[in-house]
Amino acid sequence: MTALAEAGAGGHARYTFRLRVSSGARTALLGEWDRCRWVWNQCVATSRAAHRAREKCGPAGLDKLLTGWRGEREWLRAGGSVPQQQVVRDFAKSRAKALQDITALLPVRQRAGMPRFKKKALAKPTLNYTRRGFRLKDGRLHVAGGISLTVVWSRELPADPSSVRVYRDSLGHWYASFVVPAEVQLLPATGAVIGVDWGVKETATTTSDGHDLPHPEHGKKAAGRLAGYQRMMARRKPKRGQAASKGYRKAKRQAARAHKKIARQRQDSARKWAKLVVTDFDRLAVEDFRPKFLAKSTMARKAADAAISATKRELINMARKHGRDLRLVHPAHTTMDCGQCGARAKHALPLSERTYTCTACGAISPRDKNSARVMLVRAGLIPADGDRGRPDGPPVRRAA
Repeated sequence: MTALAEAGAGGHARYTFRLRVSSGARTALLGEWDRCRWVWNQCVATSRAAHRAREKCGPAGLDKLLTGWRGEREWLRAGGSVPQQQVVRDFAKSRAKALQDITALLPVRQRAGMPRFKKKALAKPTLNYTRRGFRLKDGRLHVAGGISLTVVWSRELPADPSSVRVYRDSLGHWYASFVVPAEVQLLPATGAVIGVDWGVKETATTTSDGHDLPHPEHGKKAAGRLAGYQRMMARRKPKRGQAASKGYRKAKRQAARAHKKIARQRQDSARKWAKLVVTDFDRLAVEDFRPKFLAKSTMARKAADAAISATKRELINMARKHGRDLRLVHPAHTTMDCGQCGARAKHALPLSERTYTCTACGAISPRDKNSARVMLVRAGLIPADGDRGRPDGPPVRRAA
């Protein structure tokens, strides 16, 4: 299994490796997850009760409650304190993010939802350990509770990890994801700039014809095979209260394997394209597009198959890894502005109209190509055209 490295916020990177888990270790990890899931559900219940009583429920109060819960319950005290403390902190962060979005009066579709209960049949096991909750010895990973795990080392870690996440995917495979200080690998300077516009017909349209990313349609190619597995599951679905048959479990695993392959194909395409763009260009102006609203449109299936969010994330991580200047541009009115003179059309273009014609300067160009050039103008990466950008345009932020 190849290690996956992705840049993270705060100058850190994440390296993921496959784990070989024995039956005893698997039982111990699942038991640890049951305790952590119980702590999460208790935090949710406590938070909701405090909200109804109009009382404050902060991280400090939850930490004190965890101490009390562990003191009252021997079975909870038998588990490691580190993963349980991390569950409390993750809950506090999730709740704070939701409250922040509500306070900022964001639209409902853009808000982070309040934390909910985790059901045993649906939630996948995930355990987080800080430095005092794990250690590496003789190539093996030892976590709190005396659990020893065999790591499939496909590469060496560049530094000592500060934390690790142990989790299980939909296929039942276990992984360890280490967080280490990120190393910036500078690439030779090229002096070139590029603008990137996201779309559905093409996943990414750029100002360079040789760097456009066509829609790979990985999901569409595997749709027939995946539908067959799903029909098998529907025929063999057990009745309420009955255990699933061997045939149902086999069909469910085949469907999960198909989904996993599609996700890896999308990630591989995104990483290869991102590396090509970052290698050839020093400065990037990227549309800060959040396609969540597309899930409620007629383009939902094709937009999901395009994996715009995953591709955007890979481009940001690759730029950070290689020290490139990446600027995120607000997407408002990018299809209405002219990339040549900065004039704005009076009416929004319908999706069926793929050619942009400026009524001010007469410039004619493909709609997405014009939007990609607008990214460069708004980001200030075209000095000669900088004065032609609209002064009241939305802000541009650098990818930290």
